[in-house]
Amino acid sequence: MTVRGVSTGATGRAGAPEWAGRPVVDGRVLPAGHGSLARGVRATVPGTVFALSLTGGMTLGPGAGRELLFGRNRPETHVCLGEDDPQVSRHQGTLTHRGGQWWVSNAGRLPIRCAGGRLLFRDEEPLPLDAGYTPLFVRGSRGREHLMEAFVSGAEGVRPVPLHGDVTRPPRVWVLSASEKLALVVLGRRYLLHEPRPQPLTWRQAAAELAELQPAEGWREKRVEHMVNGVRLRLSRDGEPWLTREEVGEPVGNALNDHLIRALLTSTTLVPTDLALTGVV
Repeated sequence: MTVRGVSTGATGRAGAPEWAGRPVVDGRVLPAGHGSLARGVRATVPGTVFALSLTGGMTLGPGAGRELLFGRNRPETHVCLGEDDPQVSRHQGTLTHRGGQWWVSNAGRLPIRCAGGRLLFRDEEPLPLDAGYTPLFVRGSRGREHLMEAFVSGAEGVRPVPLHGDVTRPPRVWVLSASEKLALVVLGRRYLLHEPRPQPLTWRQAAAELAELQPAEGWREKRVEHMVNGVRLRLSRDGEPWLTREEVGEPVGNALNDHLIRALLTSTTLVPTDLALTGVV
C-alpha cells in the first residue's frame, strides 16, 4: 500500500491508523511492530539510515541533502516521537545526509541525549552518526524517556553475525593491591550503594573511615590521596581516558576521582559486593 507517495509495507499499531507522516522521496516506512534496530538491519546500499520510534519509523538511502524529521507532530515529521507528550517538540530534530555521512541536529526545546551521554542542544553544530546502532533519547514529562533508534548501514550492508556459542569476552579488570582496593571502595562507597548523583568522598572523609576500619594501618589524608592518584595514573598510562588534569581541564574539582571510580565500576574492578570489605552488607 502507498501513503502519500511512500510505500508503507505494513499497518501500524492495533487500532491506530496506518502511517500518516510527512512524505519523503524513496523512503520506506517501518511499521510500529518493527523489531529493535539494535538487532541489525539489512540494506543493499551502504550508508542507508534507519530511524525508528515506538510508533514506527522510516529508512532512507544516502544522498546529499536528504533528511528525516522527527518529533511529536506526526503529520509533519517522518518519525513520530513522543506524540502524547507536550514536552517533546513538534519538530524535535533532523537526520541529514551531507558530505557522505548522516548527521543529527536538534530543532527542539529539549536536548537530545546521544551516545556517551552527550547532550545535543538546539542550534548547536550537528553530530555525525557512525555506522551501526545509535540510540537517541529525549527526556519528556514526568521523567519519561522517549527513544528514537538510528542505524546507519555499513559497507557490508548485512546484519551482525550471531555469536551464540562464542566464549564471552571478559572486561579488562585492573589489578589492585588489597590496600588500594579498600581505599577505593571507601572513596566510591556512594557509587557502590547506587545513591542518586553520587560523588566521591573527600580525602579527609575517606581517611577517617579507613582509620576506623584499620586503626593500626596509619591511614592519613595524604596516604589516601597518594595511593588513589597512583591508581589513576596507572590506568591513564594504560589508555583509560579522562583521568588527567590535561584531559579534564580546570576547574578539576571531583572530576578525576569521579571518572576513576566510574572506570573501575564499568570494568567490574569494583562491584557492590566489595562493600563487604567495609562491613556494609
